[in-house]
Parts: sequence; structure tokens; C-alpha cells
Amino acid sequence: MLKQKAKLFASSLLLFENLLFVIAFLVAFKLRNIYLLDRLNPLLPFRNYQWLLVFILPIWTTLLFYFQLYESQRTKSVWRETRKIIQLTVCGTFSLMAIVFLFKAEYVSRIFILVFGGTVFFFLVIERYVLRSWTRTMRRMGYNTRNILIVGTGRRAREMQDLLNQHKEWGLCLIGFVSGLPESKLGQIKDAPVIGTVSELPELLEKYVVDELIFAVSRKRLEGLEELFLLCEEQGIRTRVAINFFPHMIAKVHLDDFHGVPLLTFSTIPHNELLLFAKRIFDLVIAILFLTLLSPAFLIIACGIKMTSKGPVFFRQIRVGLNGRPFALYKFRSMCVDAEEKKGGLAYLNEMDGPVFKIANDPRTTPFGCFLRRFSLDEFPQLYNVLLGHMSIVGPRPPLQEEVAAYKRWQRRRLSMKPGLTCLWQIGGRNNVTDFKKWMELDLRYIDNWSLKLDMKIFMKTIFVVLAGRGAS
Repeated sequence: MLKQKAKLFASSLLLFENLLFVIAFLVAFKLRNIYLLDRLNPLLPFRNYQWLLVFILPIWTTLLFYFQLYESQRTKSVWRETRKIIQLTVCGTFSLMAIVFLFKAEYVSRIFILVFGGTVFFFLVIERYVLRSWTRTMRRMGYNTRNILIVGTGRRAREMQDLLNQHKEWGLCLIGFVSGLPESKLGQIKDAPVIGTVSELPELLEKYVVDELIFAVSRKRLEGLEELFLLCEEQGIRTRVAINFFPHMIAKVHLDDFHGVPLLTFSTIPHNELLLFAKRIFDLVIAILFLTLLSPAFLIIACGIKMTSKGPVFFRQIRVGLNGRPFALYKFRSMCVDAEEKKGGLAYLNEMDGPVFKIANDPRTTPFGCFLRRFSLDEFPQLYNVLLGHMSIVGPRPPLQEEVAAYKRWQRRRLSMKPGLTCLWQIGGRNNVTDFKKWMELDLRYIDNWSLKLDMKIFMKTIFVVLAGRGAS
């Protein structure tokens, strides 16, 4: 019955949101036609735009399912749902622009498409917020609730109980606990009873109305409960497993499907493929844009290097990339040709307290090289590394192989994300940060808190830091 109601609710919501798309289309047309009308480029009659609905409805509906907006949002935060709606809106708007481009419908206003995307976002956020508020109010009144049974009586089980008590708006009612041991004394855990043992679970499922079963037991106990999983599967009862077996881990957990084999994946790096794809698009756009705009400056820099010192224009060095992959990094040469040979004799001048070699006023630097390094102009050829996929615009700086060899175990985690042209260390003053441990912690903080917004923030701050020549060697 509950599943049938859920399907009916999802179907009704699907129809309603398709209606919202149509309404948003009409509203966007009116807004563009009345308030944003460009007299030199007026909109054609509405009938010339109607054909777009043939693509909008199936594409945007597919995106609703892709971003899992028809799955239960009962225990999800409003911000998580809003973030998914933003992702849906961006993908839907770009797909609509792509369709207009493919069909060469040049008469379709780009502003109209953007207004439509914004209108859909506004409608969906308001609709989902109203829906969320209404359902949570109904759950507090005792409607649309789900009965939960927790298998286990230990720490994990009590944590689940506290979580359910803190979020009454979820409408998840705890019936009680089932002891994970075959034989155990019945009792009370806070406000919920221990109603039986695992050996009595088949009878308990018949005695009580149970919608979901949460296994919150140790790994060792979990291995012997296969029969109970099969029992729940046979009776159509949703089963969940609390997998916080390693409470001190910082890795996030998600479920992967490996050709039909479900895998629990522990990862400290972002795994949202859509956001990572957007990061790669950002890298390519910035790299191509800067390489194109700065190509005259590159020619001037190359001439300056040749005129002021002997040797090649570019400096090539092997660095360590994603998860330890070696790659050739390119820079404009800012030092004398035999700089690597002289490095050993300058070890006493090193200002960093770790395996990194940094000197603020490096005697190996040429006069023209000092100018290049002050404004980070020597780093620009790494845009080519970005194009090749070795690097990203934003990410931990790529280390040397001998530096990685001297890393402590926890420091190697900075290699888990593609290296970049700039990161938190650069906007913090670059060579003003001489504490190697602090440098590593900044890189790990970036990885743990990565988002497209953070990348944009670092990128914009880097521009001001570079223009000011602050903290450069």
C-alpha cells in the first residue's frame, strides 16, 4: 500500500512539474516580450517558439530523474535539494541552447532561454519548499509516517535513535530495538523498548507494522545476519545498514555499481561526475582564453628571455600529478641554464622547513627572470599542461618527485586531486608561507571542502595576488 501511494504521489508530482514547465515557458515569453524587449531584435509570435516544448518536457523530466529529485527527500536537507535543482536548471538550459544551435533556430532569443531557465528554477524551488513544509507538517501530526525497527543495541543503534529523535519532521517512528544477540534480556533504551532478539525477528515482523529495518551492529555480527536480509527482501521491507564502522575516518561514503556488483566506496575526494566535468570545462575555457589573449605577450617574453640570457626559452621539469602520475611541466625559463646543478650548493639558503626548496631571492634567477617570477609570468606555459589534462586551473601545486619521496603518509593525500596553477597556498601569499606543514594542511583543506564556488573564489583572488606581485619569489 505504501509503495503504491509513493508511486501515485511521484506520478502526480511528475505531471504537476511538467505543467510548471509549460507555465514557466509562457511566463518567460511574456517577461521577455514585455519587460526585456529589444526593439532591434523583437520576439517572433509565440507559435514560432512552441516547438521547443517538444524537447523541453522530455529533457527536463529526464533530468529530474537523473538528479534523483523523485526519490524520497524525507531525510535530505533543503539545501541539498536546492543544489540539485540548480544543477538541473544549468544542464537543462544548456541543453536547450544546444538544441537551438543544432536546429540553427537563430530567431530564438538567447535571453528568452535564460529567462526560462531562471523561471523554472524559481518555480521548482518554491514548489519543493511548499511541498516539503506541507509534508513535514503532516508528519508532525502523525500522517505519512514510517515505522522503523533498529537491529542492535550498541553505540551505533543509540546514535540512530538520537538522530531520529532530533528530526521528528522526517516522520520516522521508532518501534523499538531488536537485540543483535540470539539471546538477550529485554529492556528499555531511553524512550524505546527492546522488543526481542534476532532469532525472534520473523515473528516480530508479523507482530508489528514495520516499514524499514536498520541494522546497526558490528561488522562481525553483520556477517551472520544474511538470512535476515533475505527475509526482509522476501517480505519487501526496506533494509538499511549503518556502516560507520570507522568513526575516525574523514572519507565520505557512497554506493557504486561495478558491473552489477554493489560497492561501498570510501573517498576523500569529490565524486560528483557532473561537477568534476564542469570543473574540466572551466579549465579548458580558461586555458584556451588565456592562451589566445596572451599569445602576443608570450612572444615578447620569449624575446626577452633570449635577449637577456643564454639558453632555451622554456624550462621543462618532471613533476608528480594525480595519484603519483609523472608528467612534464613547462615554464618560461627564469633561471640560468645550470640552475639544477647549482641547487645542491644553495641548500643552506632554503627557507622552507620541509622537503621543498624555496629561496625568496634566488641567486640563480636572471634579472629578466626576477620580473617574470614577481608577476608569475613564468607559470603561464602551464596552461598547456591544463589543456593536456595533466593539471587543472585550481588545485594543489605539482611537487617534484624527490619531494614526494620525503612526504609523510598523511601528506600524500594531496596527490589525490589533479594539481593546479593556483590554490589556497598561492592566495595566502605564496612564499610568505614557509611552514611546510601549514602548506600541506591548506592543500588538504582545499580537497576536503572542494566546490566550484571555491574554485572560482581562489581563481579570482589569484588574479589580484598576481597583479599585486604579492608573495612571489
